[in-house]
Amino acid sequence: MAIPANEIDLARYLEHSLLHPAATEAQVKECCEAAVQFDFPAVCLYPTAMKTARNFLHQRPIQICSVVGFPAGAHTTATKLYEAQEAVENGATELDVMLNLAFVKMGESEKLYQEVAQIVELTKVPIKGILETALLTDTEKRLAAEICLDAGVSYLKTSTGWFGGATVADVKLLHGITKGRIGIKAAGGIKTVDQAIALIQAGATRLGTSRSIKIMQEREQVSDNPTW
Repeated sequence: MAIPANEIDLARYLEHSLLHPAATEAQVKECCEAAVQFDFPAVCLYPTAMKTARNFLHQRPIQICSVVGFPAGAHTTATKLYEAQEAVENGATELDVMLNLAFVKMGESEKLYQEVAQIVELTKVPIKGILETALLTDTEKRLAAEICLDAGVSYLKTSTGWFGGATVADVKLLHGITKGRIGIKAAGGIKTVDQAIALIQAGATRLGTSRSIKIMQEREQVSDNPTW
């Protein structure tokens, strides 16, 4: 049964993201400050922002997530391993790893498994496998999700946001595959409270968005004038 909308604590789902290629150090700090203000569970940033985020969020219970192989996923496995390890050394406590979609398209299941499993084993932090669902068929989504499960990921993530966004249908599909064994991060194009609630009710346990503050402000306005 879906969680009633008025019982959803949106803040605890929102992973505040700053993945603009021109983001400055000051903007990274602002992102982290917003996470503290609204008590978001995590921030999601580029690898170059890890030290800044670590120093700003020192000893606070907010996860620092770095993207790896972002946004295309077509890096070599060795490159992804180095990037993942360096991000953790610099402060990352979670990693969003873009899958190599060519492996999925070609049916190279073992290559994909080995890449993801090596990152899981090397870093010892929660890994979110990014499927980029807009570029996959449902059969390919199932294959990629099952490989990620076998490789030990902690979350499946729908999208980078560069090629399409999260949909309720995709979250439901992933929820049906995972059956609650791991988390599901919906990301890409999440702009409103209604979108956020629909994705959570479909099974998302994290929402990656750069619009977290606007969503919280909208939720506060709705709470002041409830329609549920």
